[in-house]
Order: sequence, then C-alpha cells, then structure tokens
Amino acid sequence: MYEQTVPVFRSMLTNLDTFLQKAAADADTRKFDVAVLLQSRLAPDQIPLLGQVQIACDVAKGCVARLSGKEVPKHEDTETTLPEVRERIAKTLAFIETAQPGDFQNGASSKHTFPWMPGKYIESAPFVNQVALPNFYFHVTTAYAILRHNGVVLGKADFLGKVDFKDL
Repeated sequence: MYEQTVPVFRSMLTNLDTFLQKAAADADTRKFDVAVLLQSRLAPDQIPLLGQVQIACDVAKGCVARLSGKEVPKHEDTETTLPEVRERIAKTLAFIETAQPGDFQNGASSKHTFPWMPGKYIESAPFVNQVALPNFYFHVTTAYAILRHNGVVLGKADFLGKVDFKDL
C-alpha cells in the first residue's frame, strides 16, 4: 500500500505546487492579482481552485493516515492567498513523508468506514484504488484544468512531473 500511495501523492502534490508557482509567474507577467485564480472554476456549480487544492491535500493525508495508523493532521481550510495554499501543500507533503513502508502493514487489511456510507465499509485495496486515488487525481486534474482554462501555460510534462525513466 505504501508504494501505491505515498510516492504518488508526493509526486502529484509537488506537481500541483509547480502549477501554482507557474500561475503566480503568469499573473505577474500579465499584471493581475493571482488571488483571482484561487476563486476560478470551470463551471458555476464547481468548487474553485482553492477548494480543489484543499481537497487534494485532504485526500492524500487522509489516505496515508488511514493506512498507516496515524492521526490525520487537521487543516482548517482558512487559506485565502497563494502562499497559504502552497504552505498547505508543504504541510501535507511533510506529513506524508513521516510515513514509512512498515507503517502500512496493519493498514493493508483494514476496514474503512465513512459517515457518508453508514452501515458500510471498504477494505484497504479497494479504498485506495476505487476511492482515494481517483478522488485525488480528480482534484489535481481539475486544478490543472482551471489554471489552463485561465491561460496559465502548463503542459502534460507539468502534470506528469519527474518520471523515473531508466537507461536500457
């Protein structure tokens, strides 16, 4: 479970932070307040960029905490500025880095319950593959799409980030 989660969350949250750095540079170049982007959305009923980042962080830290038996760090959702949002990503990354492969041994066979599914549970592997990772990627992808929609120059290489290719 460690290899399926921690490296993925680490990589994609780092990429998400890079998206935000590029957004700040773009706002500076085009002479507008980057805070405008934090409230941008693709559809009127969609959560804005700020919320997409908050939820991506919540999914990552929540998944790692559940599987490793750690307490989920509490973030109050009070961010309003780009530096505060980037700090939330940094705090989430710092928490994820506290998890070690051995921490996941007991969590691999755990049953997970959620308030929005009373009377039901999901085991760890389906939780990771059917809930946590798809939800995480949804919010990171949506954040990427909001920024692209607003003219921030991002490409697939930004989304993928560093890929560990090896020599033949």
